[in-house]
Amino acid sequence: MKLSIGIVGLPNVGKSTLFNALLKKQQALAANYPFATIEPNIGVVPVPDERLDKLAEVEKQEHKMDKLPPKVPATVKFVDIAGLVKGAATGAGLGNKFLSHIREVSAIAHVVRAFEDEDVPRYEEARPLTPERSDGERGSVDPKTDYEIIKTELILADLQTLENSKRKTQNPQPITQKLIDALNKGIPARDIELSDDEQKFADQLFLLSAKEEIIVLNVSENEYTEEKIPEFIKKYSEILEVPQEKFTVISAKIESELSALSEEEQKEYLKELGLSQSGLERLIKKAYETLGLISFLTAGEKEVRAWTITKGMTAPQAAGVIHTDFEKHFIKADIVPFSQFVETNGWIKARELGKIQIVGRDYEMKDGDVVEFKVGV
Repeated sequence: MKLSIGIVGLPNVGKSTLFNALLKKQQALAANYPFATIEPNIGVVPVPDERLDKLAEVEKQEHKMDKLPPKVPATVKFVDIAGLVKGAATGAGLGNKFLSHIREVSAIAHVVRAFEDEDVPRYEEARPLTPERSDGERGSVDPKTDYEIIKTELILADLQTLENSKRKTQNPQPITQKLIDALNKGIPARDIELSDDEQKFADQLFLLSAKEEIIVLNVSENEYTEEKIPEFIKKYSEILEVPQEKFTVISAKIESELSALSEEEQKEYLKELGLSQSGLERLIKKAYETLGLISFLTAGEKEVRAWTITKGMTAPQAAGVIHTDFEKHFIKADIVPFSQFVETNGWIKARELGKIQIVGRDYEMKDGDVVEFKVGV
């Protein structure tokens, strides 16, 4: 399945810097003024997965290959959505155009500024207004206000969607008014309690505030340490009044520095900083947790590969991620947990030792399953 994350946030919070770092190239114009990003920039980045390195080594040894087989990681599509401002839901700052791009992503990464930098002004420090620059376009104010502005704009856009839906329907569903009432109280659509039937109806509306949300705290490089990450999450959870499990912490500046280094240099630099993983790894891991995703693996001479699926998917559904016909013609699957696959040095030895589990249509896939699907014609 395709995982896509929309990076949103007010101007001057560091989201374009983060996007550039994630892509390891300057695809967005990271500048210290609003609307540096006018069109959404889209880029696909690999999901870091050290298991692929080990699988490649196993396949090379098992098949006595001269070189490692290609490694094909799962991927994440990042969409850098231009800075939303107060009034975006009614068109301010080209807001309607940008809001429409949010509908297309799996989840929202809401970047909140948690750093101080005199070279990147906040609202009260911003440059004088110009005819092209209204009061609503000044950018970051403070964490609480920043967060509430974006939250409110998404809710206002949803209210507009619902009102339009009511006008077009002679007998609007009761759920429509239920959603409107909750949204008017400032409750995002994702937090509104709905029955299964109500949820099915709401899903057809593609409401923006129904998107799962990850709050990305962008902190100063001087304060970005393993020990301080839990402190930042606790502090900003209280400030924003949002559960701690929705947060992740990055330093866009450090990610920018990492993007210029080789893989080995990155590991060494992170070690020097006392960090166990990069911000990219932290963000993607949080996205997988938030959306309930896991990865299964395939391994052979031609390639070793990671595939993203939703928790709870059955073996035929997972096969369908590789090719739609595989689900239709699924017969069975050979499964070996990743750790056992590595211990037995591949498929041949795993079969000899009886480590392979032959599963049918009801098997629920697990993270790290190494699998061979058997399909008919």
